[in-house]
This record gives sequence, structure tokens and C-alpha cells, in this order.
Amino acid sequence: MKYYIIAGEASGDLHGSNLIRELKKRDPAADIRCWGGDLMKAAGANLVKHYADLAFMGFVEVVANLRTILRNLDFCKQDIRRFQPDLLIFIDYPGFNLRVASWAKREGFKTVYYISPQVWAWKENRVKTIKESIDKMLVILPFELDFYKKWNYPVTYVGHPLAEVISRFKEQHASIPRNARLIALLPGSRKQEILKKLPVMLETSRFFPTYNFVVAKAPGVSDEFYAPLLAAYPNVSTTTNATYEVLMQAEAALVTSGTATLETALFGVPEVVCYKGNKISYLIA
Repeated sequence: MKYYIIAGEASGDLHGSNLIRELKKRDPAADIRCWGGDLMKAAGANLVKHYADLAFMGFVEVVANLRTILRNLDFCKQDIRRFQPDLLIFIDYPGFNLRVASWAKREGFKTVYYISPQVWAWKENRVKTIKESIDKMLVILPFELDFYKKWNYPVTYVGHPLAEVISRFKEQHASIPRNARLIALLPGSRKQEILKKLPVMLETSRFFPTYNFVVAKAPGVSDEFYAPLLAAYPNVSTTTNATYEVLMQAEAALVTSGTATLETALFGVPEVVCYKGNKISYLIA
């Protein structure tokens, strides 16, 4: 079968890579084309667009990049038409994915959504679009079954993928000891949020000069991007593609709100959840 998978964030890249590996096990001849990241590519998919080029958060940021977003939507639709997948799979990222899904349904493509948008938290009216455009919804939180039931929309609960991934990692790396002087900094995966949050996190290191702070770099973001941000902090180091190893050791963590907060909790690390946005976006929200 031919699969077209769209993930627009680092967390979606992780979940998408695990999904791709399972698809390959069940369908060794699977032809998979995707929007995602390095993990999905390594799992065996043909990467069309990297999520580093897609991630815009906040009202001001979306408006400023509206032309790019619209070009990406148009390109995605054309690419799907050319590829003619047997199944379209959407992973979270609702602002983009629901627009593509509505178009895809009208075009006659089969659609599956893996990891529901958080419609139970905000913009609940999006359920109407989901019912119209998604053939199968796979949810990862138990209460989502009851939420969609009230909308008369049957969904399938598949469990949260992070629970299994992290449990397996902890078993395989049980020998990694805790470090009583290590603080993990997880500033996010998008450049715009890293620029907003990492400077605030880094300032914390000045109050704890005897501690070692480790920044978990985002996949797809270059060392050159981080270098000027880190230069003035002698007790701060970095790591790439080793976030879980850092969390295995960390005594505590400063974490950007998102999937990383759950990951940190599953490692049993005390954390401060952080977020900072554009002032205008904040006032609008």
C-alpha cells in the first residue's frame, strides 16, 4: 500500500517514526511518503518536508508567515495528487492537517487521524470538521472515548505511545545513574519558541553556579543557532539526540509546555513547565 503521513512537530516525528516501523513490519512493501523529520526518514519514509520549515505558533507569527503556510498547503495537495496514496494519515498538527483532510475527503482519499487534536480543551466545534473529513480517528487518551461519544462519533483508543517508548528506554538504560547536580533544559523544538524561552531558562543557571545545566537541542536545529545564546553561560552544556539520556540523569528540569512535559513526568523528574509567547499573541489569547 501507499501511505502519505503528515506530522508537523518534533513530537509528531517521534510518533510517526514508531508508526512507520509498525507499518513496515505489517506491510514490508509499504511505500511511505511523509512530512515530518529525521526520525520518520530514518524509519523508512521518503521525507518531503521537514517540520522545522512548518512550525509557526501564535497569532502574530501565523499572520507574518501566512504566505509560506498557504504555499505549503498548496504544495501538499499537489504532492498528494501526484502520489495517489491508498491512505492519508494525519498526526496531531490540526491547524494544517484539518485543512488538508477536508480537501482530501472531497478528493476521495481515505483518511485516518492518529493522535486527536485537543478539541476537548479548545475549539470544540472542530469536531464537526473531523466527523466530515476523517474516516477513522485513533485516540491516545482514555477520556477521549467519552468525549467523542457525546458527538456520536466512534473512535478507537490505542493508548499513549510515549508510555511504551519511555518504559522500554528505561529498561534498556537502567544503568544510567541520577546526577544530583544536573538540571535539564528543554526549550522546545521550534526556533521561534527556543528564542523566546531558552534565554529565560539560561538565566536560571546564574543562580545555581555549582549545578550543571544541559540543553537538549532540537533535531533539525543547527549548532550555529544555539551558539550565541549559550556563549555567556559557563555552567551550561548541550546535547543532541540524547534528551532521554539527560532525563535519566537529571535531578530537575525546566521544560517548555508540550509533549516534553509528559516525557519528563514519565521519567519521574521534577519539572517547572515554562512558556513565553509574543506579547500581542498573549494579549489576543
